Amino acid sequence: MNDGMNYALNDAENDDMKKTTQGTESTEGTMEHVAEDTVDEVGETAVEDILESTVKVPHRQEAPIQLRGMTAISHRFKVPLDHLNSGSRTLKIFAREINASSDVERESKKPWLLYLQGGPGFGAPRLTTNSGWLKEATESFRVLLLDQRGTGLSSPVNHQVLSGFSSDDERAEYLAHFRADSIVRDAELIRLTLGIDSWSTLGQSFGGFCTLTYLSLFPGSLDRSIITGGLAPLHGSADRVYQATFARMRARNEEYFAKYPSDRVILDRVIDHVRNREEFFSDGRRVSVGAVQMLGMFLGGNTRVDQLHFHLEGAFIETAIGPVLSDAFKETMRSNASFLGGPLYAVLHESIYAQKDATRWSAARVLAENPDFDPAAESPLLTGEMIYPWHFDEDPALTSLKGTAEILAAKSDWPDLYRLDTLSNNSVPVAAAVYTDDVYVDRDLSLETAHAVNGLKVWETKDFHHDGLADDGASIFKRLLAMTNDEDVTP
Repeated sequence: MNDGMNYALNDAENDDMKKTTQGTESTEGTMEHVAEDTVDEVGETAVEDILESTVKVPHRQEAPIQLRGMTAISHRFKVPLDHLNSGSRTLKIFAREINASSDVERESKKPWLLYLQGGPGFGAPRLTTNSGWLKEATESFRVLLLDQRGTGLSSPVNHQVLSGFSSDDERAEYLAHFRADSIVRDAELIRLTLGIDSWSTLGQSFGGFCTLTYLSLFPGSLDRSIITGGLAPLHGSADRVYQATFARMRARNEEYFAKYPSDRVILDRVIDHVRNREEFFSDGRRVSVGAVQMLGMFLGGNTRVDQLHFHLEGAFIETAIGPVLSDAFKETMRSNASFLGGPLYAVLHESIYAQKDATRWSAARVLAENPDFDPAAESPLLTGEMIYPWHFDEDPALTSLKGTAEILAAKSDWPDLYRLDTLSNNSVPVAAAVYTDDVYVDRDLSLETAHAVNGLKVWETKDFHHDGLADDGASIFKRLLAMTNDEDVTP
């Protein structure tokens, strides 16, 4: 086995990472070269899995800051864009360490917990007070909130950055390295750089997908894994996901309109209005039926579902020319339908399910089997996390990425994200919350995955939706942590 990997980091960038920040000295390690013939020697074993404890990347640690009930320390790293290419360009990765106190000696004795955010394409939460699941976690752990590559302060991806590429092909090639496998390899290099023998993980939604990849590639690095609303399907096409989630979303529509029957009347009035009269968002785009349907994102969790009712109450305002959509309501729809703050979500969303096969705009194809969601339907249902080609025609934040998205939708050589044999022989304690009525991560597909991962313990509940961790994160985390410790969690 080789000692490490050489990623040929830029010398100037390395020098910058050696500098001190606010009196705190940085740490820089080295990465040795894995010769090309090593690939032949190890056969099917991937080169990126040959990682030794000596492998480190440039790292800068900043001075701690005090927040309400916690101490935060920023960490900045340099990692390769392509973990298989020794000449790859580099990315900047940001992570924020959270400790319950400023007592360095006390906190240093705690094990680490890596938090993997949902998405894809969203940075770790910017928490200013120690509460909820974080407060529960910091009782036992040092928590590392990772901005996954392309998000937050980790070489963020947006139209400003992507406009620097000369072609759609170049953009697509770049973005193909922003899936769970690359995120996990970033995390593994961070673990080694910080000198952590092993750590635990907490993965919410897409963070749970990343956790399954971590369990596949580097199970020896994990003490335990906790997953909330994030058991990804391990095989099959993205079509399976949308066939299931369209059905879940239909049931959620029925549940919502049974509670607020007058809202169906208001929604139909809004749809009829935008079909027959031009209304525009503040970013200049015309309000479309599809954008109205995206209000269904409010149905994805218990903490936001009732907000939709209040928004619909104020949908119209009387003016001298008659009723029009109120500016406040249009802004709610615009912010809900815009990917300005997270274009990576739209561009890569279907690819998180892709393994070898092309997704070919899966949600749009499955929509044809669900005509009650079609924008042309007489009374179309509200939609969920589905991404359609028309998003790249309508949303100003995405129009320049349409060609890139088309290339990624046609890409058929995606690498596998999971190793079924490794997962079937898993020995890492894993506990997962499965939400019975989750409209984003289907319950049946989740249980299928749970059965495929040896030793994975499931807590299924109807009390929460996809946002359970935000709803009552402390009790959920406490319960799942106890499950990984084989403790009794009987109510």
